[in-house]
Amino acid sequence: MKKTILQKKHHILGARMGEFGGWDMPIQYEGILAEHQQTRTAASLFDICHMGEFEISGSTAEADLERLLTCSISSLNVGQVRYGYLLNEMGGVLDDLTVYRLANDRFWLVVNAGTAATDAAWISKHLQQTTLFKDISDQIAKLDLQGPAARIVLEEVYGCSFADLRYFCFQSLKDGWVSRTGYTGELGYELYLPVDAAAATWDAVLAHSKCAPAGLGARDTLRLEMGYPLYGHELDAMHSPVETGNGMFMNWNKAFMGKARCESDQAEGTQRVVGLQLSSKRAAREQDRVFYKNQPVGYITSGSLAPSLNVAVAMARIEASCCEVGQQVEVEIRGRFQEAIVVSLPFYKSGSARV
Repeated sequence: MKKTILQKKHHILGARMGEFGGWDMPIQYEGILAEHQQTRTAASLFDICHMGEFEISGSTAEADLERLLTCSISSLNVGQVRYGYLLNEMGGVLDDLTVYRLANDRFWLVVNAGTAATDAAWISKHLQQTTLFKDISDQIAKLDLQGPAARIVLEEVYGCSFADLRYFCFQSLKDGWVSRTGYTGELGYELYLPVDAAAATWDAVLAHSKCAPAGLGARDTLRLEMGYPLYGHELDAMHSPVETGNGMFMNWNKAFMGKARCESDQAEGTQRVVGLQLSSKRAAREQDRVFYKNQPVGYITSGSLAPSLNVAVAMARIEASCCEVGQQVEVEIRGRFQEAIVVSLPFYKSGSARV
């Protein structure tokens, strides 16, 4: 497995490590529930150095990204970030990613670790000769600071104000970039740093009394409470983003690869990914079947106890006829049937991300 530049730090902190996307990553330190609560009430620091970063530049970069991604690129201002999908020719999701506009002709793509190699090959194959592609993943360390106290921590570490940094925007630091984004639903910042600056920054942020380290276990329960999709669970190359996100983060007024399939799914009302709230704390797991009137109508894509809500929740891919909010269904969990109800997302509605 690959290792991030911070692995020694994780071992010193007593992290329980595990494989994720081909990387040896910290799953938890003190414990998933404690780290989840820390993120919801104060601030947590996550090692996200396994993510991939690509630089796309040149006079035709905007046009190529406009064609390759579902989100609008031409309306993206310098200093803004946007979330979107990279699709194959059949409209299946190759990856979900964020795109940063650094200049009129220069962009960054931040991609998932497990798909980085295939993303690089796919994107490179579909660029014009006048568009330059550079994989800079090995040069960049990525740290995520998340939680309602994140701004306080960041300002005291860097000694300057970040009050003017708006949601899904970024600005330069003395040693990299910081964006106001994240995957937890809380106020958060993603730091992009040279690899050799990662350890010192990690130590400086964790030295703050309001901050503690958190692993991928809490990151997953936090994102599930927000109803955010995870590649390989809610998103994959077999399903279009319409089937998962109901057409969000897509600019329908432009041509993009895979659009025909997306339009078909939008019109025909195929399967959709929805939120389910279960009637107890017994968590459903991936691939558990969902039933309506004793007939299978889909399956669980992600499930867990929601620590902030003290009830089990899940995301499920089910037939469109059963997707209306308030619909009663049943989930088969280890041979027993559990009642559930379709609810609106996010499950957790008190996040500080937009504050």
